[in-house]
Amino acid sequence: MAENKKQWYVMRAISGKENKVEEYINNALVSSSLFREYVSQVLIPREKVVTLKNGKRTEKERNLLPGYVLVECYLCDESFPLLRNIPNVLGFLSGGKTTVKPEPVSQAEVNKLVGLASESEVRAASEVTFLVGESVKVVDGPFNGFKGTVQEVNSEKHKLKVVVTIFDRQTPLELGYNQVEKE
Repeated sequence: MAENKKQWYVMRAISGKENKVEEYINNALVSSSLFREYVSQVLIPREKVVTLKNGKRTEKERNLLPGYVLVECYLCDESFPLLRNIPNVLGFLSGGKTTVKPEPVSQAEVNKLVGLASESEVRAASEVTFLVGESVKVVDGPFNGFKGTVQEVNSEKHKLKVVVTIFDRQTPLELGYNQVEKE
């Protein structure tokens, strides 16, 4: 009944508790047929954060929009309190007015957020420095495993020009900080 009217809404959550809200909604979707009638899915746009610290590469995920959770649902008088009363939920994003029914987010905006999250890979640049002449190993991409020497450093763009030897020829490569590690 409510399936064809489901739209995306933005829920405000206590910062740092977004994963708990997502977990609660997913558990409710599994266990409650009433909940499934009104809610399709929950989404927290995340991005990969790659850092190099002391020569070790670590990968973590972080929320792209801290304090917010996207939920696809049919929002009506029955479903609004179900969602609003979830632990750690502060309410819905509604253009600054708390008494007005929340406005849905377009599918295009949701797709844009998901696209940003899937393309995004961030590096904490302050933790890593490369020097010209330094030896590095390529750890990502088609030249994975090759060793080379840093020829140029562009710290603003987090890029390096690395010279590697391929078939006894010196070949320059432009690589991101996240594609190499220090030897």
